Amino acid sequence: MKKITILILTTLVMASCSDALLEEPQSIAAEVFYNTPAEVEAGLNAMYVPLRRGSALGALYLCQHEIYTEYLYGRGSHAPLNDYAGLDQTNVSRVGDMWAVFYESIRNANIVIERAPLGTKISPAQLDTYLGEARCMRALNYFYLVRNWAGVPIRDEHNMNTRELARNTQEQVYDFIVADLEWAETHLPDKPRLAGAPSKWSAKAILADVYMNLHQYDKARDKAGEIITSNKFSLVNVTVAEDFEKVFGADIATSTEEVLYLKYARVPSGQGFSYPQYCHYPNSGYFPPGGFYTFYSDSESNLFLKNWDKNDLRYTFNWYSQTFGLGPNTILLKKFVDKQAVTGGGNDYPMYRYADILLFYAECVAQAGTAPNADAMEKLNMVRRRAYGKNPATADATVDFKLADYATKDAFIDLVVRERGYENCGESKRWLDLKRLGIAEEIVQAGKGKTMAPRHLLWPIPVIETNYNKAIDPVKDQNPGY
Repeated sequence: MKKITILILTTLVMASCSDALLEEPQSIAAEVFYNTPAEVEAGLNAMYVPLRRGSALGALYLCQHEIYTEYLYGRGSHAPLNDYAGLDQTNVSRVGDMWAVFYESIRNANIVIERAPLGTKISPAQLDTYLGEARCMRALNYFYLVRNWAGVPIRDEHNMNTRELARNTQEQVYDFIVADLEWAETHLPDKPRLAGAPSKWSAKAILADVYMNLHQYDKARDKAGEIITSNKFSLVNVTVAEDFEKVFGADIATSTEEVLYLKYARVPSGQGFSYPQYCHYPNSGYFPPGGFYTFYSDSESNLFLKNWDKNDLRYTFNWYSQTFGLGPNTILLKKFVDKQAVTGGGNDYPMYRYADILLFYAECVAQAGTAPNADAMEKLNMVRRRAYGKNPATADATVDFKLADYATKDAFIDLVVRERGYENCGESKRWLDLKRLGIAEEIVQAGKGKTMAPRHLLWPIPVIETNYNKAIDPVKDQNPGY
């Protein structure tokens, strides 16, 4: 069974969500903490604790983004997301909690960045690693923030105790992210400090994604290319659908595909992945603690699912039939299964895996030029072959796409985006792709017949921020439509 080391920090007991953004550690004096590697590493581990919660990347953030796609429909309190009219009060509160989580993780990174250089028992090499990790994770948190809220206040190690900070522009936030990641990629080690921490390759993967969102596709291509040519990663071979458990399964500690994963484990209690509970139907056998079946789809009426080639092993792996009063074609997401779970699942959340990098590269070659080339098509076909149980590294005319059939820039990019939809189904990645490409409204209209309100593209700045941060006007500085 997969196990993870749990470090419990008693430095912070937060009185409220807003306090979580600002309160300093009270129980450990600064002059006696962050002096040794063990103390700094405890501080680093604290960056991941908020992100792993069910209210954030452990479940609800993923649910929110997956329901926004054209292939899933929300149930219960998530049903209003299907209207594409913005957020109702329940979901406004949910995304407010996510805001607080990202800033709590940023706060924990800032403390390390501020205090670790003062440590008396830390070597220069260790310090580089620690600061690289903290800056990489700080950048990742801001990347989540800027894509969902646009411009946000930049809180760093210099102003983290300042209560009133205005919203920075989206451009300023991206500049801050890039600076952190460029520093991190040159100071992080080749291998991560521990499983789930970033390496230099993780920083390059995030940078590639950031550059894509900035439409700097030549830079994104080059970063993805550096990861590919490093030969540090490879696709996990698959011959039958269940072999994808080697990538997503609850008992898998790591794989050759892992670039940056958020790590979970069944035991000890409280360290499991909550997301499977939101995916599954009670007594389905895929998640014994039960399930909320928060979202579902229809294998016939939903065109994304209907048009998905059923010989593609990813389809079989990702979906299962489950009727509960919505018709015989109702299906649920099966990507994250833990048949041995007692409370939370043992599956890890794949923030970046090698398949992502190959598909990033394929798209960016075309985006940065005037047309795709054979190399871009080969990277796409590697993912495609694996989806059909073939050797990713060996050309196979029975499944390979032909460059001549997708020779134009637009045709090839459309193909990559479609294949990435199949590959990343259930991983909270497609919605952000659709927004980046400016096709979210078009895809939702075609897939669900819904006209999207412009305000649906961004989340509102939460009241937990505007209530205490008077530098943000709750009306003038709010995102459009809220």
